Amino acid sequence: MRRPLQRPKGAGSTVLWDLLTFQHLMTNQVIHLIYWAGLALIALGAFGTIGAAVGVAIRDPFPWGLVLAIPVVIGGFVVMAALILLWRSFCEFYVAVFRISEDLSVLRESVEAERKRTLP
Repeated sequence: MRRPLQRPKGAGSTVLWDLLTFQHLMTNQVIHLIYWAGLALIALGAFGTIGAAVGVAIRDPFPWGLVLAIPVVIGGFVVMAALILLWRSFCEFYVAVFRISEDLSVLRESVEAERKRTLP
């Protein structure tokens, strides 16, 4: 097993050290930004679908436009709900993987500390 790198002393250097060595992962904070950005894109697509359905209903002089627009709006809401659930599960998967990684890192540190205590 490789020996861990020595951490520098000082307030500013520890933040830079954590960023460069991946000792502490920033993924939990970053995934929240990615999650909200993905939700914004899904909402933008949903508004586009609703706008397209309204445009079809307004543009067609016959009542068929309205009959065609209603299923498009309902389908858009169903697709939007499915995309939100998929996006949420995708982001939760990545958070879980990185939390497992952090837990394994803590376990490794505790095992190494236990070995140092038991060895003379």
